[in-house]
Amino acid sequence: MAKNKGSAKAPKIDIGIDKSARKNIADGLSRLLADEYTLYLKTHNFHWNVTGPMFNTLHLMFEQHYVEAATAVDLVAERIRALGFPAPGTYKQYAALSSIKETDGVPPWREMVEQLVAGHETCVRTAREVFPLVDQAHDEPSADLLTQRMQVHEKTAWMLRSLLE
Repeated sequence: MAKNKGSAKAPKIDIGIDKSARKNIADGLSRLLADEYTLYLKTHNFHWNVTGPMFNTLHLMFEQHYVEAATAVDLVAERIRALGFPAPGTYKQYAALSSIKETDGVPPWREMVEQLVAGHETCVRTAREVFPLVDQAHDEPSADLLTQRMQVHEKTAWMLRSLLE
Protein backbone atom coordinates (compact mmCIF):
# COMPACT_ATOMS: atom_id res chain seq x y z
CA MET A 1 0.00 0.00 0.00
CA ALA A 2 1.46 3.38 -1.03
CA LYS A 3 1.77 6.06 1.60
CA ASN A 4 0.18 9.42 1.02
CA LYS A 5 2.82 12.18 1.08
CA GLY A 6 0.54 14.29 3.27
CA SER A 7 0.62 11.68 6.04
CA ALA A 8 4.38 11.25 6.19
CA LYS A 9 5.63 10.70 9.72
CA ALA A 10 7.94 13.33 11.20
CA PRO A 11 11.44 12.12 12.03
CA LYS A 12 12.08 11.07 15.63
CA ILE A 13 13.50 13.79 17.86
CA ASP A 14 16.92 12.74 19.14
CA ILE A 15 18.40 15.64 21.14
CA GLY A 16 19.56 13.67 24.16
CA ILE A 17 16.38 14.20 26.19
CA ASP A 18 13.85 11.37 26.25
CA LYS A 19 10.27 12.00 25.17
CA SER A 20 8.83 11.80 28.68
CA ALA A 21 11.23 14.47 30.00
CA ARG A 22 10.61 16.63 26.93
CA LYS A 23 6.86 16.34 27.54
CA ASN A 24 7.18 17.35 31.20
CA ILE A 25 9.35 20.33 30.26
CA ALA A 26 6.97 21.33 27.45
CA ASP A 27 4.04 21.16 29.89
CA GLY A 28 5.90 23.43 32.32
CA LEU A 29 6.86 25.82 29.54
CA SER A 30 3.21 25.84 28.44
CA ARG A 31 2.23 27.09 31.91
CA LEU A 32 4.94 29.76 31.62
CA LEU A 33 3.70 30.70 28.15
CA ALA A 34 0.16 31.07 29.49
CA ASP A 35 1.41 33.29 32.33
CA GLU A 36 3.58 35.32 29.95
CA TYR A 37 0.72 35.83 27.48
CA THR A 38 -1.81 36.71 30.16
CA LEU A 39 0.63 39.24 31.64
CA TYR A 40 1.28 40.62 28.12
CA LEU A 41 -2.46 41.11 27.58
CA LYS A 42 -2.96 42.69 31.02
CA THR A 43 -0.02 45.06 30.45
CA HIS A 44 -1.31 46.07 27.01
CA ASN A 45 -4.78 46.68 28.47
CA PHE A 46 -3.32 48.85 31.23
CA HIS A 47 -1.21 50.75 28.67
CA TRP A 48 -4.37 51.69 26.80
CA ASN A 49 -6.43 52.54 29.86
CA VAL A 50 -4.12 54.08 32.46
CA THR A 51 -5.11 57.54 33.78
CA GLY A 52 -4.04 59.81 36.58
CA PRO A 53 -0.95 61.75 37.61
CA MET A 54 1.40 58.93 36.51
CA PHE A 55 -0.20 58.64 33.05
CA ASN A 56 2.78 59.53 30.87
CA THR A 57 5.31 57.53 32.86
CA LEU A 58 3.12 54.44 33.08
CA HIS A 59 1.80 54.64 29.52
CA LEU A 60 5.37 54.59 28.18
CA MET A 61 6.62 52.02 30.70
CA PHE A 62 3.74 49.64 30.02
CA GLU A 63 4.43 49.91 26.30
CA GLN A 64 8.07 48.90 26.83
CA HIS A 65 6.91 45.96 28.94
CA TYR A 66 4.32 44.61 26.50
CA VAL A 67 6.71 44.96 23.53
CA GLU A 68 9.31 42.90 25.43
CA ALA A 69 6.61 40.39 26.39
CA ALA A 70 5.52 39.97 22.76
CA THR A 71 9.00 38.74 21.88
CA ALA A 72 9.15 36.55 24.98
CA VAL A 73 5.97 34.63 24.24
CA ASP A 74 7.37 33.76 20.84
CA LEU A 75 10.62 32.46 22.36
CA VAL A 76 8.79 30.29 24.89
CA ALA A 77 6.39 28.91 22.25
CA GLU A 78 9.25 28.13 19.88
CA ARG A 79 11.11 26.24 22.63
CA ILE A 80 8.01 24.10 23.23
CA ARG A 81 7.91 23.35 19.51
CA ALA A 82 11.64 22.52 19.44
CA LEU A 83 10.95 19.95 22.16
CA GLY A 84 8.41 18.33 19.84
CA PHE A 85 5.09 19.43 21.27
CA PRO A 86 2.38 21.89 20.22
CA ALA A 87 2.44 25.26 21.95
CA PRO A 88 -0.87 26.41 23.44
CA GLY A 89 -2.23 29.34 21.53
CA THR A 90 -5.83 30.07 22.49
CA TYR A 91 -7.40 32.21 25.20
CA LYS A 92 -9.19 29.09 26.46
CA GLN A 93 -5.89 27.23 26.86
CA TYR A 94 -4.21 30.23 28.49
CA ALA A 95 -7.09 30.69 30.93
CA ALA A 96 -6.83 27.03 31.95
CA LEU A 97 -3.01 27.07 32.28
CA SER A 98 -2.25 30.53 33.67
CA SER A 99 -1.79 31.38 37.33
CA ILE A 100 -2.49 35.04 36.49
CA LYS A 101 -6.13 36.04 36.52
CA GLU A 102 -7.69 38.58 34.19
CA THR A 103 -8.80 41.96 35.49
CA ASP A 104 -12.40 43.12 35.28
CA GLY A 105 -12.85 46.79 34.48
CA VAL A 106 -10.15 49.43 34.66
CA PRO A 107 -8.46 49.74 38.04
CA PRO A 108 -6.75 52.94 39.23
CA TRP A 109 -3.09 53.30 38.27
CA ARG A 110 -1.73 52.11 41.66
CA GLU A 111 -3.75 48.92 41.47
CA MET A 112 -2.55 48.40 37.88
CA VAL A 113 1.04 48.61 39.09
CA GLU A 114 0.31 46.27 42.03
CA GLN A 115 -1.30 43.73 39.70
CA LEU A 116 1.61 43.90 37.28
CA VAL A 117 4.12 43.40 40.12
CA ALA A 118 2.15 40.32 41.15
CA GLY A 119 2.04 39.12 37.53
CA HIS A 120 5.78 39.45 37.04
CA GLU A 121 6.42 37.65 40.32
CA THR A 122 4.04 34.88 39.23
CA CYS A 123 6.02 34.42 36.01
CA VAL A 124 9.22 34.14 38.08
CA ARG A 125 7.66 31.48 40.32
CA THR A 126 6.35 29.51 37.34
CA ALA A 127 9.76 29.59 35.63
CA ARG A 128 11.41 28.53 38.90
CA GLU A 129 8.98 25.59 39.22
CA VAL A 130 9.97 24.31 35.76
CA PHE A 131 13.70 24.72 36.35
CA PRO A 132 14.27 21.43 38.26
CA LEU A 133 12.78 19.44 35.35
CA VAL A 134 15.02 21.27 32.93
CA ASP A 135 18.07 20.86 35.15
CA GLN A 136 17.49 17.14 35.67
CA ALA A 137 17.19 16.60 31.89
CA HIS A 138 20.33 18.67 31.18
CA ASP A 139 18.19 20.88 28.92
CA GLU A 140 20.51 23.87 28.76
CA PRO A 141 18.54 25.80 26.09
CA SER A 142 15.41 25.71 28.25
CA ALA A 143 17.49 26.56 31.35
CA ASP A 144 18.91 29.59 29.55
CA LEU A 145 15.42 30.70 28.47
CA LEU A 146 14.06 30.31 32.00
CA THR A 147 17.00 32.19 33.51
CA GLN A 148 16.52 35.07 31.08
CA ARG A 149 12.79 35.23 31.78
CA MET A 150 13.36 35.24 35.55
CA GLN A 151 15.90 38.06 35.22
CA VAL A 152 13.52 40.20 33.16
CA HIS A 153 10.54 39.60 35.44
CA GLU A 154 12.46 40.16 38.68
CA LYS A 155 13.91 43.44 37.38
CA THR A 156 10.55 44.61 36.04
CA ALA A 157 8.79 43.76 39.31
CA TRP A 158 11.45 45.72 41.24
CA MET A 159 11.04 48.76 38.98
CA LEU A 160 7.26 48.67 39.28
CA ARG A 161 7.42 48.21 43.08
CA SER A 162 9.63 51.29 43.24
CA LEU A 163 6.75 53.38 41.89
CA LEU A 164 4.65 52.40 44.90
CA GLU A 165 7.14 53.52 47.59
